[in-house]
Amino acid sequence: MRVVVAMDSFKGSCSAAEACEAVVKGLLEADPGLKIVTRPMADGGEGTAATLLAARGGTWIEEEVSGPLPDRTVAAAYAWLPTRGPAAVVEMASASGIELLAAHELNPLRTSTYGTGELLASALARGPERAWLCIGGSATVDGGVGAAQALGWRFLDAAGREIQGCGGELTAIRRIERPTVDPAADPTVEVLCDVDNPLLGPRGAAAVFGPQKGATPEMIVRLENGLANLADVIERDLGLDVRGVPGAGAAGGLGGGALAFLGATLVSGVDAVIDASGLADDLSDADWVVTGEGRFDEQSFQGKVVSGVARTARSVRCRVAVLAGSVAVDPQEALHRGVEHVRAVTPAHMTVDEAVPKTPALLTSAAKRMARELFDA
Repeated sequence: MRVVVAMDSFKGSCSAAEACEAVVKGLLEADPGLKIVTRPMADGGEGTAATLLAARGGTWIEEEVSGPLPDRTVAAAYAWLPTRGPAAVVEMASASGIELLAAHELNPLRTSTYGTGELLASALARGPERAWLCIGGSATVDGGVGAAQALGWRFLDAAGREIQGCGGELTAIRRIERPTVDPAADPTVEVLCDVDNPLLGPRGAAAVFGPQKGATPEMIVRLENGLANLADVIERDLGLDVRGVPGAGAAGGLGGGALAFLGATLVSGVDAVIDASGLADDLSDADWVVTGEGRFDEQSFQGKVVSGVARTARSVRCRVAVLAGSVAVDPQEALHRGVEHVRAVTPAHMTVDEAVPKTPALLTSAAKRMARELFDA
């Protein structure tokens, strides 16, 4: 029996590599004869750089950059991948991420992606052929204006003054000026994202993601108006309409900003990781693939790791099992999407807070039970 283990991270609990290790331990306890390949997965959010670094080899480049709030700096890093054409992997979460702030500090009117722009500028200065910008886990709704400012773009108000690159200032933008030298002119820039939300509207950056970042209903209206104004000025000054582009609303509008200010392409994060890791080749001669994440729900089929792994497995006739912290998908619906077996690793009597520190052990136990049920161990 050949099994591929392709787990996403369990945020706050264990990395993708640690999740894979825990699952492998359980599978081998059930059947030491299993032939197992591990492929840690990611979808463009936190952990994607580490996953790509593990898949292709490379080094971390450390920088001190601006944090999500303008009054502090943070130590951040990006991955440099020298093989197969040098590439850089920048995670916005390391510079502008929500995990960098305490709950009482969350305020998307004040937070900025400026530090992400600084990190990207450092990466581009090394001359990569390709730069991957991973945009999950942000604390911002600034439409990518802060990041663009760090790369030399100017955003001016009615009096010709440069605005502060944060969500609360977007309504003041009246003119956009290009940088004298575009740092993103040569490399291919791809934005790895795991959502297809547009910039504006009920599924847009402000309405859907604003509350997660501390926005009140009043703030959401202001942010929506600011993003709409930004889109208008982008179309007038740059000749590009980013409003309805799927993924433009990702990371508080950084997806749309990257289209406008970096000439970037928005791509599926999980598909990029699958391609870089060679997962399709691994699955072509495997009997099962075990994948999963912290919560298996309808969003799991909308650009998350499970959806990408299941789609790839279906193309090579490999069977799919999911291990997740919690499950909110009907088994028949999962089967319709190509997932034959689903198992929640958290016992019914255990709360999320109790389960988080025990996640590796819970994954091992669940994998062991699953192997005995599915693999005739």
